[in-house]
Amino acid sequence: MSTLRLALAQINPIVGDIDGNVRKIIAHIQRARSVGADLVAFPELAVAGYPPEDLLLKPSFVAANRQALETIAAATSDLTAVVGFASADDDVYNAAAVLHDGALTAVYRKHYLPSYGVFDEDRTFRAGERNMVFSLDGTLFGVSICEDIWYPGGPAQEQARAGAQVLINISSSPYHAGKGGDRERMLATRAADNVSVLAFCNLVGGQDELVFDGRSVVFDGSGQLIARAAQFEEDLLLVDVDLQRVFRRRLHDPRRRKEPRPHVPRIDLPRAQRPDPSADHAEHAEIRAARVCEPLPRLEEIYRALILGTRDYVRKNGFQRVVIGLSGGIDSALTTCIAVDAFGSDNVTGVMMPSRYTADISQTDAARLAENLRIEYLVIPIEPVFQAYLDTLADVFAGEERGVTEENLQARTRGDLLMGLSNKFGWMVLTTGNKSEVSVGYMTLYGDMAGGFAVIKDVPKMLVYELARWRNEQPDGPLIPERVLKRPPSAELRPDQKDMDTLPPYEVLDPVLEAYVEQDVGLEGIVALGYEESLVRDVIEMVDSNEYKRRQAPPGVRITPRAFGKDRRLPITNKFRAG
Repeated sequence: MSTLRLALAQINPIVGDIDGNVRKIIAHIQRARSVGADLVAFPELAVAGYPPEDLLLKPSFVAANRQALETIAAATSDLTAVVGFASADDDVYNAAAVLHDGALTAVYRKHYLPSYGVFDEDRTFRAGERNMVFSLDGTLFGVSICEDIWYPGGPAQEQARAGAQVLINISSSPYHAGKGGDRERMLATRAADNVSVLAFCNLVGGQDELVFDGRSVVFDGSGQLIARAAQFEEDLLLVDVDLQRVFRRRLHDPRRRKEPRPHVPRIDLPRAQRPDPSADHAEHAEIRAARVCEPLPRLEEIYRALILGTRDYVRKNGFQRVVIGLSGGIDSALTTCIAVDAFGSDNVTGVMMPSRYTADISQTDAARLAENLRIEYLVIPIEPVFQAYLDTLADVFAGEERGVTEENLQARTRGDLLMGLSNKFGWMVLTTGNKSEVSVGYMTLYGDMAGGFAVIKDVPKMLVYELARWRNEQPDGPLIPERVLKRPPSAELRPDQKDMDTLPPYEVLDPVLEAYVEQDVGLEGIVALGYEESLVRDVIEMVDSNEYKRRQAPPGVRITPRAFGKDRRLPITNKFRAG
């Protein structure tokens, strides 16, 4: 076979929905067959969903995911499929099933188990040790799983030295801003070093805090990109792999003749009689030239990640409608735009809850935003409830000055009202706190933190402004009133309050937080960057002393390399202070 027609099925499974995932996998197998694919690959743990976490400690779950392979295998007549699942015998393994012409032929088990950042695979999996290559009508290919390809001397290198012309890596590689480019540079290097076509099939979709961007790719044996799938949506990427080109390139690479050929088992996959994939069928026209989707620009990429992560969290957990507290400020405005883009205007309710301190322009701007977005808009004043709290606590608080306690009572009243709407109508509450606020604890526990999902909890304040301006520049904009972008931010919990009364300006705060939270730079290192020592000390103290709040916050979309929650894990009870 001089040409291999390869399909990468970039799908969005649901963790634990084995029956639904099987239906999706079979549908894509049928689609791949309809366009003449010889081989179709699916993402890592596609049957179980990724990451299944401690579901893997339930034998019934692992057994159900294994049994599902029988149904999938029966659908693979006349082609080969590589499908991620959880394998078990003496232990549980992160595995890839090679299904061929209606049967399970072999199982490859992931060698390198990541246990850093958001990953914790050593907790539930044993590492595989056995390697293999497959011969499909003379085409040799190898299979590896996600982390395996990130190591230069990993299983893929051994497969290539054993003769594999095509290296297939099935993956569930989570997104953060900028990762796609880094990942592609690594994959290009692996392809060139091994003089092999490298096909990387990635997961797409949201799972709790994580979002997976897809962006599956194929590189040729020189490390040149020849195909790229779409970002943040399901896709079937098809490419005709020229095997003679791989052979010719290897003939001109003397390194291979000096490398020992490893003893790797070869598994034959007898090829059924099928039409020549290069035949001029009209339905195959779209794959004669491999499709290369252009990567999204930075702000659009982040915005699309926020949409997908929010949509999947809400929908996969059974909610159809969301509710957001509108303040007239930038954070709630951006969150509402994301919600409308995720669910449509008919499924979003905005609620303005004014108090005695809410400025008229805040109410005007919130109403205008709701009108621009065409969402349902409710106004529920909190003054009667707030006054009732003050009256109820008057005797206990007698002689004490008013301060943060009274401010927080307002925020908690709003949180209670939003949760009341959620309970009554089945709406999920989306909270509106950004990463800068979450970092320093500028939020009220059981108040503005109350809700089901925190859309922008990993978005620093200055990036909030960038995203809002970008959204306003789109063809259907501007949606966010210009005054919202220009007004000094304020919680409006006391007269003439501004965020800068308590915090450094965000253009100063955000770089300090990035250094301390995301890069673990200490006091002296941040001061060396040009920031005042007293300011840095104050920021570090706020970050360190508010871990207890963050631990009780709802999940939110991860878009940075060091998000609170799965990435950054610090003890609540902790006396250590940097510097």
